[in-house]
Amino acid sequence: MKQLLLSIIIPVYNEESTIEHVLPALHKTLDNEDVNFEVIFIDDGSTDSSYDKILKSAKEESNVTGYRFSRNFGKESAIWAGLQKAKGDCAVVMDCDLQHPPDIIPEMLRLWKDGNKIVEGIKKRGKEPFFYKVFSGLFYKFISTFSKLDMKKSSDFKLLDRCVVDALLELDEKNTFFRGLSFWIGFKSTQVEFEVAPRKYGKTKWSFAKLVKYALSNISSFTTAPLQIVTIIGSVFIVFAIIVTIQTLIRFFTGHAVEGFATVILLILFSGGGIMVSLGVIGLYIAKIYDEVKGRPRFIISNSTDGL
Repeated sequence: MKQLLLSIIIPVYNEESTIEHVLPALHKTLDNEDVNFEVIFIDDGSTDSSYDKILKSAKEESNVTGYRFSRNFGKESAIWAGLQKAKGDCAVVMDCDLQHPPDIIPEMLRLWKDGNKIVEGIKKRGKEPFFYKVFSGLFYKFISTFSKLDMKKSSDFKLLDRCVVDALLELDEKNTFFRGLSFWIGFKSTQVEFEVAPRKYGKTKWSFAKLVKYALSNISSFTTAPLQIVTIIGSVFIVFAIIVTIQTLIRFFTGHAVEGFATVILLILFSGGGIMVSLGVIGLYIAKIYDEVKGRPRFIISNSTDGL
């Protein structure tokens, strides 16, 4: 009987201090499991010695491969590159910093063998910064509400059946949101909880500004809710304008002086601000459309360990 092959996809960006700890952790967990596994490192244009460490690991272990982007294309592109290179019967996507604990993978495999095509890693958040928890909570509440998909506490830590990987790779869109698309695509799924472990090596590469940019990019690529909100804002301003108009007419016909200078100024400021925000949201979607129609690849691989 053919032994199962598990592909483990690990995006990497400036993780030179963590790479050497990943493989021992995977071996400790999976060597006693009835499964073969390959490890696919995707270096997202690191500026440190991450790729050198990947290259060293690939020379030492035949089941390790590495690919290096020509520049930083982003984590989403790295995940998609890993899915393209995966050869396994199923694939696990996990972070390089070991905050996605490898010891959860056997449970994921068990649930997959029970017939689930997707096994979602659901976070039980540990000692994360307060503002990070609040911001991520608001983000997932927003996107879950408007996409009608329950993505609260979701993560990139997932196991996907081969058929799910193939289905995802058939999607033509360039601006992808892996966490969302793995929900949207359907298939029988289940969940497994894990504790977000404290980072032991290196420092996080996610600043607050990067998280905001990442959130805006994913919201605009996955849901049209902001455009609908723009319509709602416009309707509110129209109602406000009607109320002010009626108030002005009543004062005029009752012979009272029309003193609405301050009201007019406020109305102009609010409506002007609303228009600018609305134009910004529309511009964000136009930029996404522009990126899509150019047809550029999601990533460019400059180096790989193939052939070692």
